[in-house]
Amino acid sequence: MRWFWIDRFTEFVRYRRATAVKAVTLSEEHLHDHFPGAAIMPTSLIIEGIAQTAGLLVADAVDFKQQVVLAKVSSATFTRDAVPGDRLEYRVRITDTRLGGAMVMADSLLNGEPHGEAELYFGYLETGIRVPRLFSTPEMMRWLDALRLFDVAINEDGTPAPRNEPP
Repeated sequence: MRWFWIDRFTEFVRYRRATAVKAVTLSEEHLHDHFPGAAIMPTSLIIEGIAQTAGLLVADAVDFKQQVVLAKVSSATFTRDAVPGDRLEYRVRITDTRLGGAMVMADSLLNGEPHGEAELYFGYLETGIRVPRLFSTPEMMRWLDALRLFDVAINEDGTPAPRNEPP
């Protein structure tokens, strides 16, 4: 089973930045346990939503030729809790790329107001015998289609980004 902590992309500029949204709803089971009687979206899942947004941006930046994994949360701060009925918006931007990975800065909005900031580092894994492929190509493409990534993806020059399939 896969867990998705974003609902859709609203912006995707290849190699640069992306924006995704997440509606916090009572239909999500984790809210009934965290905390009973006072449903709050766990900040760890907000960080995961930011990481999913950024991870797809970083994976696209390396043309999906390397597996991208969240290696480090350098910092993350949030000013208030997200509760059912709220809308989270994750805005991420690649700030540095290196041979072994990429650094991403992110900020989140809660109902359009500043909510938090995070700095994440993503490492690249080489596919091989000891590192199995995390997603099959058809599975990844279904996920990207469901998130409407190709509806909003553009190149740095503003032209529509091609629908490249991961190898």
